[in-house]
Amino acid sequence: MLLPTIRRAFADTSFGQMHYRVAGSGAPVLLCHASPGSSKQLESLICRLAGTRLVIAPDTPGNGDSSRLPITHPTAADYAHALLEFLDATGIVRCDAYGSHTGTAILTELAILAPKRIDRLVLDGLAVFTRSQRNEYLRRYALPFEADLDGAYLIRAFMFCRDQYLFFPWYARDREHRRERGLPPPDQLHDWVLEVLKAKDSYHLAYRAAFSYSAAERARLLQQPTLALTAADDPLRKGTESAVAGMASGRYLALPAIGEQGYEAGLADAILEFCQPRDLVS
Repeated sequence: MLLPTIRRAFADTSFGQMHYRVAGSGAPVLLCHASPGSSKQLESLICRLAGTRLVIAPDTPGNGDSSRLPITHPTAADYAHALLEFLDATGIVRCDAYGSHTGTAILTELAILAPKRIDRLVLDGLAVFTRSQRNEYLRRYALPFEADLDGAYLIRAFMFCRDQYLFFPWYARDREHRRERGLPPPDQLHDWVLEVLKAKDSYHLAYRAAFSYSAAERARLLQQPTLALTAADDPLRKGTESAVAGMASGRYLALPAIGEQGYEAGLADAILEFCQPRDLVS
């Protein structure tokens, strides 16, 4: 089967340019990636959705090839304002939206900020933490990778990405925190590390915005029909299930573990089924 062509472009905003990937045609659906990384990590999903939808996936500010926000400590709301600028710049009047992890916080705020712009919302993993977890993650989970002349920062970046497959949190390398997912193909890990290194001084800001975000509380304000879902092995699964209970129009869907047969197809099918194409132009 011939895969859809993913094109790449930049949109001008007040704070610089936002890089994005786009494919397909039809009613638009906006994808917002997880941290760390960029829309590069969504290419497989883009291809699965592009058969029937126009798929637009930006690199969030300060990630991938997008300019960073001119704010020392940006919040999820700041990223949402940037995405609203992006929609204006690309001529998207109204769309469905899918977000993963950090992307769920940003899209939740976007849907609250501009409810008439987002029709249906798919949230893949809402970050619901205790105060102690939140404080620990803010302190330890994501820090800038400062360049050095012996290249040690390259190894630190590689281990940071690799160990997220093996442990949660990634720095708790013991039996209690071990994940059963296993390592990805080497080329996939290589691509991820490169995307993180592009934003070595700013990728952590989106993480901090997500860790500081009151996901369950803010999700109660959503007006749109919302599908919350997670993979069976997602560390955010229990928090996501609990957050759905407070949503006005939310429901939960469990998917197979990431890497298991049926996960990628199940995720794409869930998005397409929940976000049935409609006339989203007016």
